[in-house]
Amino acid sequence: LILAALNITTHVLRPGGTFVAKIFRGKDVTLLYAQLKIFFRTVHVAKPRSSRNSSIEAFIVCLGYNPPADYVPNMANPLMDVPYGPENPIVGSNRVIVPFVACGDLRGFDSDMTYPLEISDCEPYQTRDPTQMPISPPYKRALELKRANFYNKAL
Repeated sequence: LILAALNITTHVLRPGGTFVAKIFRGKDVTLLYAQLKIFFRTVHVAKPRSSRNSSIEAFIVCLGYNPPADYVPNMANPLMDVPYGPENPIVGSNRVIVPFVACGDLRGFDSDMTYPLEISDCEPYQTRDPTQMPISPPYKRALELKRANFYNKAL
């Protein structure tokens, strides 16, 4: 899917342009990175701090669009549709280590972690009511009727 987006991008992006796409990191991220380096000067794989650590989502940020001199955009055939695997591995200078950027303040709280309450010995823990009470959803009455078996009664 990202290669289809890149194929469309090569028709409309000006030299020096930027391409950003959401990806799911997997075994082919190295291949994707190498392929995007053909068209862009700088390629980063970034994971926003707001994204859970357990999530494989990330964003690929490509800066400085610079297609090869002999490249002619063509919608008829997909870009770089070459099957890679054990019998056709990526070797030599095409095999790269993908640099990974963690975004945001790394000293902040991690959404995947549970933190202990910071309670001092001299003050007891005190609970507080919510600042704003939960809203009453418009479907609340329908749920009450369903629980009362209203909808299953014969008319």
